[in-house]
Parts: sequence; C-alpha cells; structure tokens
Amino acid sequence: MQVAESQISLETAKNLGLNEEEFKKIQSILGRMPNFTELSIFSVMWSEHCSYKNSITWLKTLPRKGKHLLVEAGEENAGLVDIGGGLACAFKIESHNHPSCIEPFQGAATGVGGIHRDIFTMGARPIAALNSLRFGDIQNKHMQHLIRGVVHGISSYGNCFGVPTVGGEVYFNDCYNQNILVNAMSVGVVKVGETVSAIAEGTGNPVFIVGSATGKDGIHGATFASADLTEDSAEDLPAVQVGDPFQEKLLLEATLEAIQTGAIVGMQDMGAAGITCSTSEMSAKGNAGMKINLDKVPTRQANMKPFEILLSESQERMLIVCKKGQEHLLEAVFDKWDLECEIIGEVTDTQRLEFYQNGEKVADVPAQPLVLGGGAPVYQRSYSTPKYFDKIAAFNIDTIPVPTNFVATAKKVFATPNLASKQWVYEQYDSMVRTNTITTNKPSDAAIVRVKGTEKALAVTTDCNSAYVYADPYIGAMIAVSEAARNIVCSGGEPVAITNCLNFGNPYNSEVYYQFVHAIKGMGAACEKFNTPVTGGNVSFYNQTVLKDKTEPVFPTPTIGMLGILENLELHTTLDFKQEGDLIYLLGKARADLGSSEYLRLVHGITHSPVPYFDLEEEFVLQHNIKSIIQNRLIQSAHDVSDGGLFVTLVESAMVNTLGFEIQTDTTIRKDAFLFGESQSRVIVSINPKNQVDFEQFLLKNGIENTLLGKVNSKNLSIDGEDFGQIDAWKQTFDNYIENILED
Repeated sequence: MQVAESQISLETAKNLGLNEEEFKKIQSILGRMPNFTELSIFSVMWSEHCSYKNSITWLKTLPRKGKHLLVEAGEENAGLVDIGGGLACAFKIESHNHPSCIEPFQGAATGVGGIHRDIFTMGARPIAALNSLRFGDIQNKHMQHLIRGVVHGISSYGNCFGVPTVGGEVYFNDCYNQNILVNAMSVGVVKVGETVSAIAEGTGNPVFIVGSATGKDGIHGATFASADLTEDSAEDLPAVQVGDPFQEKLLLEATLEAIQTGAIVGMQDMGAAGITCSTSEMSAKGNAGMKINLDKVPTRQANMKPFEILLSESQERMLIVCKKGQEHLLEAVFDKWDLECEIIGEVTDTQRLEFYQNGEKVADVPAQPLVLGGGAPVYQRSYSTPKYFDKIAAFNIDTIPVPTNFVATAKKVFATPNLASKQWVYEQYDSMVRTNTITTNKPSDAAIVRVKGTEKALAVTTDCNSAYVYADPYIGAMIAVSEAARNIVCSGGEPVAITNCLNFGNPYNSEVYYQFVHAIKGMGAACEKFNTPVTGGNVSFYNQTVLKDKTEPVFPTPTIGMLGILENLELHTTLDFKQEGDLIYLLGKARADLGSSEYLRLVHGITHSPVPYFDLEEEFVLQHNIKSIIQNRLIQSAHDVSDGGLFVTLVESAMVNTLGFEIQTDTTIRKDAFLFGESQSRVIVSINPKNQVDFEQFLLKNGIENTLLGKVNSKNLSIDGEDFGQIDAWKQTFDNYIENILED
C-alpha cells in the first residue's frame, strides 16, 4: 500500500523487499529520499528475480561463446543460434514457480505465455514448447489439485495459442511438497537478419504500449518470486498474473507483421516488473532515457496509482520504440488485429526515466543503475558444505541386500510416478498443431521438430535429475547437461547450445549456495566439453517453504533445455525395438553401482546415497561414437539408460511396438545393480542381425565398450531364463499408474 512521501523509511523499503544497504544506495543514487513510486521501481528492479544480484558473479563463469551463436547470453530476451540455410533458432526456458504454487492454473498458463513472448518479441515465430515440472507426493490431495491445475494451465494456454508442446519431463519427490517447480521453454525460428533488439534509441522516437490493457494483476510479482513461500503466501494471490492465450495469439501475429513494416527500432515484452522493466532495460541498453505519460496507458481499472501501473505484470503487452514519422504503420497493423496501440511517451537523451501522471512528475530515476551491470547490487555469498553429505558418505552398498525375487522387485520399481508413463499429462497437450512434430508417432529420446522448407529438424529436450544434483551438485549438474546431450545424440542430432532454469532454495542459506556454486561449476565444465554454450535462462531462488517448525528447500534443480540440429531428417533415430529377432546391445560399461537410484529409494527406503558413476570424458567418447554409428546406419534404435536403470530402458523400448526381449545379465556384477543401477554413459541399441558383423567390427575398431545382452522377441520378457511376464501387463502398469491416481 502506498504511504505518504514524508513517511518513507527503512521500514517501507524492507516491506518492499529491500535491505538497509540497498535503501541507502538508492538515496545516494538519487541524491535524495525516493518517493514511494521510485522506491517501488527500485524494489522490483533490484529484486532477485530481475537483478540476479546473488547469482550473476557465478553465471558469468559459464561458457557463452560458440560458433553457432548469433548473440551471447544476456544480450537479448532469448538465445539466438544459427541453424543454417539463412535461419536462426531463438529459445529460452524460465520458471513460474511461486505463482504456480499459489494459483496453479494461471501460474502455469502465464509462464507459458511469458516465455513465448520472449521468443516472438525477437521476431521469431514459436514452433515448439517444452516444460519441466516437479511435484511432491502424488497421493496427497492438495498436490493432486496442484498437478491438475498446472497441467490444465499449460494445456489451456498452449493449445489455444497454437504452439505444440513437444516434450518435457515430470518428476515427483517429497522435497517439492510445499514448493512445486514449473519451468517452461519455447523454441522459435526466424530468418537471420530479421530479428528485433530490446533497445531504445533515437531521441524523439515515440514509445508505444501495445496489446492488452493494464490491470492490477501481477503487481510486485517479481518481488513475490524473490522471497520464501510461507504459510501466509496465499495472501499474496493478487501477485499472480492472469493470462489470455487468444489475446496473445493476436499479439503474436500483429507483432510479426509490424516487424515487416520496418518501423520498429526496438521492442520488449512486459514480463516481470512490467513497464518498469521494459522502459529501464531498453533505455539502459541504448544509453537513452524516456519520458512516459502514465495517463496514456490503457488501463482496466479506473484511478490506478502510478506504482500500480508501473509494476503491473498484466500479460500480453509489449513496449515498442517506433521510428518517428512511421507511427501510422504500427497503428494500422495493431488496429487490424484489434489490439491496444497507444503512444505513451518518447525516447530522450537524458538516460533517465521520467514518469508523469495528471500533469505531475511522479518519478524521476536514472535507467542504468536499475539494471544488471549498470548499478544493481551484486553480492558475493558465502557457502559451506551441506551437513547431509555425511549421510551420503556413510552409504555402503554391501549393506544393501540383493533381492530374492527379481520379478516382484522389478514390479515395485516400475510402479512409481517417476518411471510410469506421463501419458495423462502429455495427452492434454496439443503436440501436432502446425504439423512440424515428428516424434508424436516416432518416439525418440529428444523431441524432433521439422524446420519447414528444409531437410533440417531441431532436436529439443529438457533434463535434470535433481536427486543426482542433491547427492553431488558438481557431478549432478554435469550429468544434467550430459543426459540432455545424450538424448539429442541418441535421436540423431548434434547438440548445439543450452538454456537453463536454475531452481534453488534461499541463497542466504550457505548450504543452498554451496549447491548453487558447485552446480554452476559442473554445468560449465560439461558445456565446455560438449561445446554447448549457455545462451541465457533464468535463476529462481527462494524455492523453499518456511513453516512454523522448519524450512524445507527443494532439491537443487538446474534444469537444462538443450537445442540440437539434425542436418537431415533421415538421421532421426527412434527408441523402439523394431522387430522380433533383432539383437540388443549395451554400449558403455555396466557397473556395480546403485547410487541415487529409484531402486534404492523405492525398494530399500534409502534417501541418501552417492551420485551414480559418471566420467565426463567417458560420456563424451560414447556420444561421439553414437553419432558415428547413427551416421553409418548401423542400428535400428537407440535409447539412453537413465532413471530406473537398464530394466526400465529395455521395457520402454519394447512397449512401443508391443515386443518383448530375452537377455542375460553379467554375473560378475550384482544383479540388482545391473538391472536397476543408474550409472551413466550407457545406451541400449538394437540392430538387425544381418548387420551384426559390420556393427561389431565398428565397435572393435573404435574401442567401444559393449555387451551383447540378447534379442528382441514377440511379447515375453525373459531375464537369465526367468519369465518376467508379458509386455502387455507391464505396459498396462506403465500407462495407467498416474491416470488411476489423478482420475480417481
């Protein structure tokens, strides 16, 4: 609530999320006491969500250069990668966690809308969406409400907007019981040279606001996202934005058409912090300023206060700087699409933002100090080794009994929400709109999206096993990058670049910050190895819930969104076994390793164990060889071994065409580790027997570790001669587990 200017105090600043040091710095920058509107401007721009004040030091250590990159991380709203043929791909992932915890439908829906705007603001047309979702106990009734709301929000917005949801991941763990994670990714295509920058320049150029009218939804949304969730967070419900996908569809078409007029100097969507963010960031980038008349902003409510207009995060809005004298070109386009299009100000050469209402100047602040790198606070946080590492170090595999009934054990491992089909989720998403999606009926480890008019396709995926990152943030983050690359390689693609969504607890918690720092280091090392630079993304701290008796941070979850390229769609490699009699090989080395596996957690109740075996060089060599094998057309299918281990991977490959398999385990390795261990750098491939000689010669020539496991059969599963039943029964469990719970 606004206070009298004479009452502005440290307490006012703290209520807006600022600390004493920041409050003093604001006064120093202005040379006076700020008024409430100015203080509100600083509070949102210096929030963690907008300023990255606790993370930017480490983010700068990530690799940000690559031969395919057209812009570096942070230069624009999204990463931009040259995909050849005069085309570029814009892609980005961001979180909408806190809003989704409070109001799951709108929280998830506006997360989807916001990330798509980041893409088409640059001039790219979105062609694919992905997501990464983390929930708590699926048996909990409130969690089921959140799951249904989030999935409905994503599907409702995406389906109406007309962009296919082509892939993603859904994980369940009790650490997300109080704070779910909703990460949304968008991928778009644009002709090289036809992108638009988020910049303000040209003194006297008019500033337009276009799209929807401004309301009171989302006020202080950035501040809301930069604080812990508590038992009282539901009172912050007004901070959750409300989206309209049909309005966004109009805005998409109008924006892309307006770009073709040549009248646009710069453009930025209004996401976090609304008008405040777009005016300040565009001005700072262009070393310019703006004069803005808030009376000209179309509003949905009467008598909105200056800070309400400036901080509103109402959706489906853009700020555009137009070339002076060409205003009519923009107005004609947006009038055609029946969208608001109002001149609200002009660009100046003052490097200051001056906001007016009712003929009075209500705020006057410099643009540069508001933004990252221009004066916003940057903090160096201390970190300490998490105490729970002692529990992990105490783990001894020899204390884990080997099962006596492997059929029953396999069924227990298989009947879990993390390993079961997410069909109930993805069937609510339209994956075929625009007819570019290849993997709807041809499943592979990554989603494959055709680039129309070319022989190319994009391979896209989101990946992160947060249990691994919890066990070892450095290696766990390397695995997240490596698994994303492995999924793209197994699908026939070449990994090119990543975007990331870094979900962590409170950065002032030294153990949480340890997780963050070491995850960044691991991510950077893997990205360097695979030559997949970071194009941008999102940091989401404060993903923890403060209850009366304890604080519960989520597992560190650095979600990786990776882009790959298939130069020719003929290289697309699917994960499914093709025909009876095909031979099944394991590429990579099996190990007596059970670390952080679903098997340990489900069967033995072990929640603290080491990260699975991983060696970055070994992973790199494996992926290099998989690429060569695919290019030489030596295999029928490829599927990486990940969650659930070898057994789950085999069943997933068998189920697609209702085939079975018969394999032999390695008697030198304990059988539960061989079947259910999750050691990394392994891929299951199937081959036609007529190619066996050429295939094995290739393996021998290139020194590829391999094991001939067995062969594909008609419908039965057999391991070491033991009957594991018909594939139909496993498929029924796989397909219906989640649906039976959520539709109950």
